[in-house]
Amino acid sequence: MHVLITGGAGFIGSHLAERLLAGGDRVTVIDDLSTGSMDNLAACVGQPGFRFVRDTVRNELVMTALAERADMIYHLAAAVGVQLIVDKPVHTIETNIHGSEVVLNLANKFRTPVLIASTSEVYGKSDRVPFREDDDVVYGCTGFSRWAYACSKAIDEFLALAYHQENGLPAVICRFFNTVGPRQTGAYGMVVPRFVRAALRNETIRIYGTGEQSRCFGCVFDVIDGVTRLMATPSAHGQVYNVGSTESITINGLAEKVIAMTGSKSKVERITYREAYGRPFDDMMRRQPDLSRITKAIGYAPKHNLDATLKAVIDYERKHLG
Repeated sequence: MHVLITGGAGFIGSHLAERLLAGGDRVTVIDDLSTGSMDNLAACVGQPGFRFVRDTVRNELVMTALAERADMIYHLAAAVGVQLIVDKPVHTIETNIHGSEVVLNLANKFRTPVLIASTSEVYGKSDRVPFREDDDVVYGCTGFSRWAYACSKAIDEFLALAYHQENGLPAVICRFFNTVGPRQTGAYGMVVPRFVRAALRNETIRIYGTGEQSRCFGCVFDVIDGVTRLMATPSAHGQVYNVGSTESITINGLAEKVIAMTGSKSKVERITYREAYGRPFDDMMRRQPDLSRITKAIGYAPKHNLDATLKAVIDYERKHLG
């Protein structure tokens, strides 16, 4: 099978490319390297059946040539990371919405199964925990740019579902919940690599807000298992699935755990969102998925707990830091 991965030089995409190549598939990655890196694809480059194209998913001529040859598409290209979303809202909206328009139009044209990567941000500020796929969404005001990201990904979902309903496009939507693991960059605000790198250097770990916000961190290896199995399940077409872990921890607890696991001498400092982002920031206190739907669909059950996932990240970052 020939698989096209948009955003495949990113954290999740590169792990997916490795997994598919190991399974005997041919893989083409398109990425403009704005947030991805060729270092992430080091294990793929040079392998038979692997091809890399440096370009934007919004280039319709290039995408048409690639999609025409693909048997399956994983659309992971997006503006990601809270810091990037806050700093570049125009880029966020254009990349997420127009990129998905191009991919879905071509997938429909060539009748190609497609997976759309969405996010737990779609749930917004809802306080109904755990989040179920059919829950209402609650967004803050348009003055907070983070909700532009949530809305743009919700539009992606609406469009994918519309193509499925009107044209029978075999589309699957996955809402990722704080996916973490080796190779994730901390450059755009991702908390786990940021904490781990600071701890390994014995630098101050900065927590934004009170630190009592709780999150569920899903291991990238479990997420890859989930998305590939969903794409192999015809009954999953036209459905939205939460993907991640239900193991919850506060950001304060995460910092303490990282310090303990690294044997670090780092101190913890809490700063306001305004200090962190240079402007007011709207956040939510709890975010936890209900995994009933994906469990029923494919028997999904995370195999990696938070300690195992953090150990993999720490080992990777320790080696990377030399």
